[in-house]
Amino acid sequence: MLAYRPTVLAAAATVLALLAFPGSSGAAIGKSPKHYVALGDSYTSGPVIPVQRIDPIGCERSTNNYPALLARTLQIRDYTDVSCSGAKTVNMTAPQAVPLLGVNPPQFDALRPDTDLVTLTISGNDIGFTELIFTCARLSVTDPLGNPCQRAATAEGGDFYAQRIAEAAPKVAQVLDGIRARSPHATVLLVGYLRILPPAVGCYPVFPVASGDVPYLDSLEQRLNTMLADQAFKHGAAFVDSYGSSLGHDACKLPGQKWVEGTVPTSPAAPVHPNAIGMQEVAAFARETLTNLTEARAVG
Repeated sequence: MLAYRPTVLAAAATVLALLAFPGSSGAAIGKSPKHYVALGDSYTSGPVIPVQRIDPIGCERSTNNYPALLARTLQIRDYTDVSCSGAKTVNMTAPQAVPLLGVNPPQFDALRPDTDLVTLTISGNDIGFTELIFTCARLSVTDPLGNPCQRAATAEGGDFYAQRIAEAAPKVAQVLDGIRARSPHATVLLVGYLRILPPAVGCYPVFPVASGDVPYLDSLEQRLNTMLADQAFKHGAAFVDSYGSSLGHDACKLPGQKWVEGTVPTSPAAPVHPNAIGMQEVAAFARETLTNLTEARAVG
C-alpha cells in the first residue's frame, strides 16, 4: 500500500507551483475571476445530482456540481461548464459522443485567451477506475474475505492498473500544457478525486468489494491522486486535494456523512460518484486552494 500523503502534498504542490510559475498559475489571483471554464469528467459534471442540464443531456451536468457552486460563491458571471460524464484526456481536443445521440465538442473549445480560471478533474476514465470497482464487485463473490481483484490485476506480474496510472501521467501533462497554451493567464486548479473507500476495512456486502481488495483499491486511488498532484506541480497548476480532505466520508459511511455514493446510491447521484454534499465540499476545497494561492503570492 502506498504511503499516505494527504494535504501536505497538496499544499506543497500548490505553493511550489506558484513559486515555479509566478507568471502563470498565480496570474489571476488577488481579484475575482472574470471568465471561468470548467473541464473534466463525471466527477466534475455530477451525474444524477439535481438539476441536470440538457446541453447535451448525455453529459449529465448538474447545476449543482462543484464548478457551478464555485462560480456562484465567487460571483463569476462569465462561466462555462463543458465537463462531461465519460470524458477522457483525449476529449479535451476531440469531440465526445454521448448517449441519446449527443456530442460534446472538444472541451478546449471553451478556453479563451482571457480565461482567468480553469478547473479540471480528469484521468479516471483513462485508467478505467469505475470499471475496476465494478469488476472487483463481481469478483468479490468468489472470495469475499480475500483479494481476488488484486490477484487478477497482478496475475501477469506488475500491476495492470498501476501501469495505467503511470501511462495517464503524460496525458494529464499534455492537457495542462494545452490549457496554458490557450489561456496563458489562467489560474489552473487540477482537482483530485474524492475518497471512495476507507483505508482498510470496507462494508461488504453494502459496498461489494472483498475485504482484502479494499486497501488495494484505496492504494490505487492514492496513486492516482498522487500522480495528479505531481503533474500539477510540474506543469504550473495548483492541486486540490479532495482525496486527502475526505477521510471519514467514504461510500461506507451513513447518508449525510458520505460524500461519495456506493454501488447502490442512497441519494440522487450516480453509483460510485460524488453526491450533492461531496460537490459542496469539493467546491469549498477549490475555494480554499484559491485563498491559499492568494496568501502565498502576497508573501512572495
